[in-house]
Amino acid sequence: MALTPQTDPAFLREVDEELRRDQLGQVWRRYGKALIALIVVSLALFGGYLWWQANGEQKAGEEGEQLSAALDDLSGGRPAQADAKFKTIIKGDNPSYRAIAQLAQAARKFEAGDAKGAIAAYRAIETDSDVAQPFRDAALIKGVAVGFDTMPPQKAIDRLKPLAQPGAPWYGSAAEMTAIAYLKLNQPQKAAAIFNELAKNTEIPDTLRARAVRISGALEQQSSAPPAPQKEKTE
Repeated sequence: MALTPQTDPAFLREVDEELRRDQLGQVWRRYGKALIALIVVSLALFGGYLWWQANGEQKAGEEGEQLSAALDDLSGGRPAQADAKFKTIIKGDNPSYRAIAQLAQAARKFEAGDAKGAIAAYRAIETDSDVAQPFRDAALIKGVAVGFDTMPPQKAIDRLKPLAQPGAPWYGSAAEMTAIAYLKLNQPQKAAAIFNELAKNTEIPDTLRARAVRISGALEQQSSAPPAPQKEKTE
């Protein structure tokens, strides 16, 4: 049975709010600096390896120590000192460490309520051709997530398209936001197809899959509901 257009603003608002709570609220507000440090340290290991191979042990070690010191400042409640070190790293010649520092600063701006600044920082990483693709993908998904509420739905769909394919990095989050954008465009058929795929995918996080199951079920119920009776026209 074909899906009827989804025009219930309460339903869209509920889905949108749940997406924000899970992807932004719970992640950044609940875990805050500890999660930022975990993400940055993981990226630092990868970036450090690339830089070590290309530029030698000494310089990589120096920049690694500087990054480690910045993270210590961040986790120790010394954001000003951390920012100063991050700015120095960003001015350096190492694109991987530069991306790591920019990711950390973008997350800090978002935590501080500066969504516009965070989006700009993520965009700078995403468009930096010298930065390794995993960093650019991370910046793309996080930048779209931060600006999702104010971004035109079609723009979000277009930007997320490379990552919203099964097997692509960040597939689960990219596909979910794409589906929400289709709901905002009153295209529930496309949204339902994506949520159905997410609901069957065992490789995405359990919380994301469970949410896809709920939303997919809600869309199915709405599509099977009988249409409202038409009022007869009077002459």
